[in-house]
Order: sequence, then C-alpha cells, then structure tokens
Amino acid sequence: MRLFFELTKQSIRRHLTYRAATLAGLVTNFVFGLMRVAVLVALYGEAQEVEGITVSGIITYACLSQAVIAYLSMFGWYELMNSVYTGEVAADLLKPMNYFSYWMAQDLGRAIVNLLLRGVLLMVLFSFMFELDTPQTAIQWLALPMAIILGWLLSFSWRFLINLAAFWTPNAVGFGRFGFVLSWFFSGFLMPLRLFPDWTVDLANLTPFPHMLNTVVELYIGVLSGAALAQALLMQLLWVLGLILLGQLLMKAAVRRLVILGG
Repeated sequence: MRLFFELTKQSIRRHLTYRAATLAGLVTNFVFGLMRVAVLVALYGEAQEVEGITVSGIITYACLSQAVIAYLSMFGWYELMNSVYTGEVAADLLKPMNYFSYWMAQDLGRAIVNLLLRGVLLMVLFSFMFELDTPQTAIQWLALPMAIILGWLLSFSWRFLINLAAFWTPNAVGFGRFGFVLSWFFSGFLMPLRLFPDWTVDLANLTPFPHMLNTVVELYIGVLSGAALAQALLMQLLWVLGLILLGQLLMKAAVRRLVILGG
C-alpha cells in the first residue's frame, strides 16, 4: 500500500504543475456549463418540474455534470494504450505491484487534483451564478462521498478495460472513442436519464454507465433517497467489483499475448 500511495502523491505533484492547462479547462467548463444551463432551461419552457427534476435541479445537473468531466476523464484517457504502443508497458509490468493498481494509483492522483481544482472550484463558481440544489438530509450528505468515489472507480475500471484493447490491435483509439461515446450517452452526461424514454433507461441500467455519473447527480439534487439510494450505492459497488474482476481476467490474457521487440 505504501508504494500505491507514493505513486498517487507523485501523480498529484505532476498534475499540479499544469497550472495553465487547469485554468484553461476550468474556464472552458464554466462557459460550456453556462451554455448547457441556457439550453436546458429553454427546453423546460413554462414547466417547473419534469420527471421529478425541478428547474433548479436541471440547472444543478448541468453544473455538476460539467464539474466532473475532468474528474471522471469523460472525454478520453489513453495513457495505458500509448504505453503499450511505445513499449513502456514492459517496464510497467516489471514494477513490484499489480498492473491494475499501478495505473489506479496514477489515475487517483489525477482525479484528486481535478476534483478539487476543476470540480469543487467550478461548483463554487456556479453557486454565485445560480441557486443550486443540494442534498437535503444527513444521510444523503454521508452517501455523497461514497457515490463520488465509487463513480471514479467505475470510470477508471471502464477506461482500463478500453485501453486493454491495445494488446490486440495496432490502433485501438477508435475502439476507445466508441467506448467513451457509450459512456456519455448512458451515464446521463448528455441529458439526465429520467428525461429519456423508459426503454432507453432500461437499456442503460443494464450497463455500468449510469452509476458513474447519473447516481451522483440524482443524489446531489435530492431525487435519490431511502431504499432507492441504498440500492443505487449497492449497484455502484457491484459494478465496480465486476469490472475490476473482468479487468484482471483480460489483463492476464493480454500479458500472454504481448510480444515486445527483442524480448
């Protein structure tokens, strides 16, 4: 565990050096957040509530979904894939720790930096612009950190699986992009899942994607509570365990397949 935390600290220091990129990303997400709020409020028209989500709730959804883009790496993460193509994977596999844990430690450092500098800070900025919804009970506030952490674990596990495609093809970027598009749609990033037709929601619930983002959003705006909240957290945990197990199995197959020049 000590090595895991040391790698995480190194990752935090590395990502804290990119101050200009962090500021640019913060400004970009803030501007696009304002645009999304304008579009969603216009779609509501005169309606004050749609499928249990109020106008203030849809505004909070737009702000929160923008705030977690960098935290969850919603638009792409190909570091593992690139390491396979450059041959760096050989050195990574020789490190005295599990390959999955090695990449998780690095992604955890990245996620912590982005959660604080492009997540929490962005929500503070939005709170000056709009009256945002927040969890209404102590249980919801206690459950929120759990949902956020499990959402990241799900996101990382999915991204890890996508990147493993590099072991089987000389160019897996297209496969990775398709995987990210799926996550945008079924996670509720493009639009709250409650606003989709029932068949779309049923299909999304067969995937891990709603539990990356939609669960966090619905918990934050207060539409998840009681038994539904407990079930949502349980499903997050089960999907995390399932994707980690699948990742370990595919990793073993990938290592057997790997051929490194000169080795």
